[in-house]
Amino acid sequence: MTIVARHNMYALKYWFCETLCLVNIIGQLYLMNHFFDGEFFSYGLRVVAFSEQSQEERVDPMVYVFPRVTKCTFHKYGASGSIQKHDSLCVLPLNIVNEKTYIFLWFWYIILAALLSVLVVYRAVILAVPSVRPILLHARNRMVPKEVTNAICRKTDVGDWWILYMLGRNMDPMIYGEVIADLAKKIETPSSNNP
Repeated sequence: MTIVARHNMYALKYWFCETLCLVNIIGQLYLMNHFFDGEFFSYGLRVVAFSEQSQEERVDPMVYVFPRVTKCTFHKYGASGSIQKHDSLCVLPLNIVNEKTYIFLWFWYIILAALLSVLVVYRAVILAVPSVRPILLHARNRMVPKEVTNAICRKTDVGDWWILYMLGRNMDPMIYGEVIADLAKKIETPSSNNP
């Protein structure tokens, strides 16, 4: 006899939000790449490769994406009162800061995308392979015997299992062990399930 599955939607919404985080970070990567005319995806790799090249062959990719100097035209009044043009080089100090900021963002986005991808695959395994759930529940608290976690996972659905798993993260291990043991007894005893 299985207990009523009451938390499936909660667990699915929770995991859907984690998937939305992955979609968000991938969307951010694509938007940044579009903003930089296709230069952002390879930006970090080119910066890392730049540091390994010899001095004679180096072409700084950060200067290509964020130029540090540019040609400026100044209009000034001359001695006779006419407007004169002066061409010069202007230093763009904000681009020096921007290149460091965006290299940090590139690494941050790649790390987040990789970790979130692993997390989503992990959640899919939890959802698709029920035999993994008792192992994870036992790993959460080693004081709970494997037979108890197996009994609980047989009688609960994935949402209820998820609530129990999350409780294990937020409760004292001794109290959690007692709660799981008591729950296993109530689930296994048919008379306790009847009102």
